[in-house]
Amino acid sequence: MTILAAIDLTHPEDEAKVLKRARQIADLDNRRLAVVTVLPDYHSSWVGSFFPEEHTHEMVEASRKALHRYIEETVGHDEETKHVVRVGNVYDGVLETAEELNSVLIVMGAHKPGLADILIGPNAARVARYAKCSVYIVR
Repeated sequence: MTILAAIDLTHPEDEAKVLKRARQIADLDNRRLAVVTVLPDYHSSWVGSFFPEEHTHEMVEASRKALHRYIEETVGHDEETKHVVRVGNVYDGVLETAEELNSVLIVMGAHKPGLADILIGPNAARVARYAKCSVYIVR
């Protein structure tokens, strides 16, 4: 059973709070930490024809390296931490990963306050609505 942190590598300064909180909760509960980032699937839309076939594979490999580096720089090296890179939409990727890893908690961020401070982002809202485990939203 794991604590799953869902992070967006395009906003590393914002996501550091999410990753640090997930690490803290995993340590307190003596659980394994898993970290997932979900990349867009460019081949599933009309723009897919503009990208070479190997683009997705290269993007996943570069993101895997960046994820490893980011986790180590943010919360330190841990052999037990699982690193997951998915391609598709964020909420499906997070929910599928949580289910595959038998996660007891998903930790993720909400969008930055702005338009409506009382709302959470659409991905966080969907994950919270459909997850089979608890969801912790970090602001």
